[in-house]
Amino acid sequence: MTIEIEPLVDEPALLVKGQSRSLVISDIHIGIEWDLYNSGFLVPSGLERRLKKIESYIEQTKPDRIVLLGDIKHNVPQISWQERDEIPMFLEKLAIHAEIDIFPGNHDGGIEFLLPKNKGIHLHPSRGDIIEGVGYFHGHTWPDPRLITAEHLIVAHNHPTLRITDCLGYSTSEQVWVKTKLNHEKLKNHFEKIGIEIPESDTQPDVVVIPAFNELCGGVAFNEAILDDLLGPAFSSGSIDVANADIYLLDGMYMGKLKDIKKLSITKKRKSKRRGNR
Repeated sequence: MTIEIEPLVDEPALLVKGQSRSLVISDIHIGIEWDLYNSGFLVPSGLERRLKKIESYIEQTKPDRIVLLGDIKHNVPQISWQERDEIPMFLEKLAIHAEIDIFPGNHDGGIEFLLPKNKGIHLHPSRGDIIEGVGYFHGHTWPDPRLITAEHLIVAHNHPTLRITDCLGYSTSEQVWVKTKLNHEKLKNHFEKIGIEIPESDTQPDVVVIPAFNELCGGVAFNEAILDDLLGPAFSSGSIDVANADIYLLDGMYMGKLKDIKKLSITKKRKSKRRGNR
């Protein structure tokens, strides 16, 4: 079976085409406005606007399923009144159009209490799962070992961006797609150390890191980050090969390999933390 993965142009969402069509979105962070309000910032709920945007994706792509790749809700560990009010309604409206597959993220504690009943909504394990040959997991945990047998792996969690700094020190950040490979050996070594056997596989999955859907979330500037800055053990351990990743802007422009972008003048160099280097 041929699998095609197509990012939507100028949007933080992608379409996976195989036996069926899957629209994939991550990091919606419903309830972030409540958190901002508690921090002294009055920001009206953006759910209606975001829902309309997702419905435009649905109209454009005609998916059979909608994959929500983690962090549907925002507040941890509690569930805010905004989340109790908005998340069931949000999921009910999406379920009108297609089956929904939820892969919980680190912000999704208690999400099972917010799911509408009998609406074709499927809650998967937080360590991920495989649907029609494509592996999905949010990225805040080690993946299920079975995911290495997938041809493609779609991950979220880091909200990837590229920070571009000019000669005067002015910076701007752009959301990006990160496309790379799984480092099979590093992942295998991790599981062997904890006594878990991983399936034999001749494949080395392509890894696609999806940008955050919610524009208020911020992100990690991959061109300025070191491994320790990246979120999730698969990233910080090097089990996902970030250095050799290909970087694309949302409009599809190819920016180059991450290791080469790090050498350019647009990347602000990190100051060394070594002693004696001032």
